[in-house]
Amino acid sequence: MSDEELIDRFESDRLAGDSFHHADHVRLAFAYLSQYPALQALDKFSSALKRYAAARGKSELYNETITHAYFFLIRERMARGAAGEWEQFASRNPDLLIWKNGILFRYYQEATLQSDLARTVFLFPDRCR
Repeated sequence: MSDEELIDRFESDRLAGDSFHHADHVRLAFAYLSQYPALQALDKFSSALKRYAAARGKSELYNETITHAYFFLIRERMARGAAGEWEQFASRNPDLLIWKNGILFRYYQEATLQSDLARTVFLFPDRCR
């Protein structure tokens, strides 16, 4: 599926809700970053993600810190030359596709990521290892 098709399906709520997992979020962020300038892509992505969660009665699962942190990690990797097509990007960046104990735990304490504040505003990393 092309980036444009993925974005269109997501924004028009034509993706199955029970099959949209972490790697799919990363794929979607990559698609937005491939189509729009970074800040516009972030705004469109996070707005669409909030609508998607709300439509499924899961608004409380949206986390601004996790969304923004992953988004800019993806953007950095793309800028460092790992962009290209999605399959190429994914094979060069498997650490971004791991959810449980993934890359954000290098930068954040678990309690920080699970906090109510992290859900509503972007928090800067509080751990570096």
